[in-house]
Amino acid sequence: MLRAVTGAQPPPEAHPPEINPPASVAGGAGAVFQTTLQVKNHLGLVRGARTLLLTNQVEGFDCPGCAWPESKDHRSAFEFCENGAKAVASEATIRRVTPAFFAEWSVDALARQSDFWLNEQGRLTHPMVLRPGGTHYEPISWDDAFALVAGELAALDSPDQAAFYTSGRTSNEAAFLYQLFVRKLGTNNLPDCSNMCHESSGAGMGASLGVGKGTVTLADFELADAIFIVGQNPGTNHPRMLSTLRDARRRGCSIVVVNPLAEAGSIRFAHPQDPVDVVGGSTEIGSLFLQVKINGDVAVFKGIMKAMLEREDASPGSVLDREFIEAHTDGFDAFVASVADVTWDEIVRESGVSREMIERAADVACEAERTIVCWAMGITQHKNGVANVQELVNFLLLRGNMGKPGAGACPVRGHSNVQGDRTMGICEKMPDAFLDRLGAEFGFEPPRAHGRDTVDTIRGMLDGQVKVFFGLGGNFLAASPDTERTAEALRRCSLTVNVSTKLNRGHLVTGRTSLILPCLARSEVDLQEGGEQFVTVENSMSVVSMSRGRLSPASGMLKSEVAIIAGVAEATLRSGGIDWRALSSSYDAIRDHIARVVPGCADYNARVRESGGFYLGNAARDRVFHTQTGKARFVAHPLPRHGLERGQLLLMTIRSHDQYNTTVYGLDDRYRGIKNGRRVVFMNQDDIEERGLAKGDLVDITSHASDGERVAERFVVVPYAIARGCAAAYFPEANVLVPLGSVAEVSNTPASKSIVISVARSA
Repeated sequence: MLRAVTGAQPPPEAHPPEINPPASVAGGAGAVFQTTLQVKNHLGLVRGARTLLLTNQVEGFDCPGCAWPESKDHRSAFEFCENGAKAVASEATIRRVTPAFFAEWSVDALARQSDFWLNEQGRLTHPMVLRPGGTHYEPISWDDAFALVAGELAALDSPDQAAFYTSGRTSNEAAFLYQLFVRKLGTNNLPDCSNMCHESSGAGMGASLGVGKGTVTLADFELADAIFIVGQNPGTNHPRMLSTLRDARRRGCSIVVVNPLAEAGSIRFAHPQDPVDVVGGSTEIGSLFLQVKINGDVAVFKGIMKAMLEREDASPGSVLDREFIEAHTDGFDAFVASVADVTWDEIVRESGVSREMIERAADVACEAERTIVCWAMGITQHKNGVANVQELVNFLLLRGNMGKPGAGACPVRGHSNVQGDRTMGICEKMPDAFLDRLGAEFGFEPPRAHGRDTVDTIRGMLDGQVKVFFGLGGNFLAASPDTERTAEALRRCSLTVNVSTKLNRGHLVTGRTSLILPCLARSEVDLQEGGEQFVTVENSMSVVSMSRGRLSPASGMLKSEVAIIAGVAEATLRSGGIDWRALSSSYDAIRDHIARVVPGCADYNARVRESGGFYLGNAARDRVFHTQTGKARFVAHPLPRHGLERGQLLLMTIRSHDQYNTTVYGLDDRYRGIKNGRRVVFMNQDDIEERGLAKGDLVDITSHASDGERVAERFVVVPYAIARGCAAAYFPEANVLVPLGSVAEVSNTPASKSIVISVARSA
């Protein structure tokens, strides 16, 4: 067992949170009030209003929040949601973290502050270094910072002793240049945030459909007869999606919600930009709610499909799209046999949903000519996350809901450009065809051996095989599983580098030497030698568009991500046949290279300048399946079984409504009734009483894994409408409970939604 690392976890809270009844409507006046409050506190109302009106506009900047797309033809003047406004206000804040701040605050003192407090301090303004044995960060020049990184990399025995992490806030141009530098250095160690979220989607869809991206566009939601929302909470994680769901519901589309928690955004939505809704109106979102046990999704969908197959047997040709199945799929017979082998008793027991409710969901599926299935982390972050995704694909294939308008698969990405990063080559195991084109374009032989993903990088740092960690955005410590192990892994590095806009806990748990390299925010003007630049991003539905910052930079010392990468590359590789300075002075030059290397990006510079950008395309959408057999594949999987012992629960980590990924904007979660606190555990009332506990009690949560136990202390018990035998708690506070070795098969994604726990009253 590793020792506890000082400052790795958020500190205990001084006072317990206030527990109120959860909301039954998302949005409305509350969203308007919170948006106004956040903007006022960080920007001032006038500057804040001007900034928000530039968000997600054709001539403005892409929101740094989620990746939900904008309409190309019907874009409003208010293309932002409450959580997007929080993200923009936090990024564009007038508060500053200067060298004087770091002179006053030691690293140890900062580590005793909450994540909320750290984020509230403002924008980083200068490059800073924490030297070996130092107690405070000190200023460092950019040239010296680049030389320090170059020296540490040169001292390694192999380039594979360095790992280069990427966050989803990174632009396409920065991502492309970053992977080029890393591969020119000689390694494929390119872990990224996708490893921790939708990697299971890519792996599952890739094997079943031949493409790892969603197959729908925003226009398909205007045609769908049914939308299944599975393991996803749009109200908090993708609020702009609620407008799309509201429009679909109002025209008669059925929306089936499958989730362990009853979430406000899946019940009703009051559009905060609709005057009628602001004063009390709202629209029902979910027409049917299946409260599944955590990771009972395979069982639910096997039940739905079992009902569909039984109806097809009773009336051949009435349910299945036989023509599609015969022409475009394989594995159907084995799949049908696997469904037949599962009994209804097993389905009900493992899902926690009655047969009657499952049959009602089957009614919706059978009556709909066009069906979309949306999902997020509630599907992917399990040991069987890939199997979960493939079960959803099986469901779509039964009625030919693939490659026709109004139908298809929609994995909803949680970060604004995480999909674009992967398109640009941020992956530890890119296909040889991509590497061939990259090598030909830049005149070198890229490394072919697969590199390390996120979990493997943590293991590599722990065992001394990875000695330099470079993070391009994000908060690796807070986002990763097994907090104490991740912290110890970072501590064992010789150098940790973080390219960041704001202060976070990842700056406080470091290697022997640590660098903070402050970068421009997406909302800020990016002025290079070649003039003012713009960047590009790719949304959840494969649309690539430009993002042009309009605000003055927070500091004259800031560099763009592109300029930082180019500076490190030039100092490390001494050009190596690539003019890094030229690439950073004009991003058009980077895009010209992208056009020749990345599939679907031909004529990139011209197409991205079109209003609304361009669609990358999707073979599965055209019923072309680049699988091993050339067809879409039905894949059979057994029912997942957790085998909980007496007294144990299955816990999943979730976001509060006052956070975005690991960034905490406030201490309230008004949709779930929590005020002024985050260390809470949501439990079913019967489970609470069975353990002799009551609302408001303080408990310690212990997770149980083959390599030992982990404990998260002093969490407040909150009764909630969650499936029996299940529990939920916010990350990053609960990440300490996620075992590093508990990962999804094939994708290696941390199983943060399947944590076996027990709870006991705190001492």
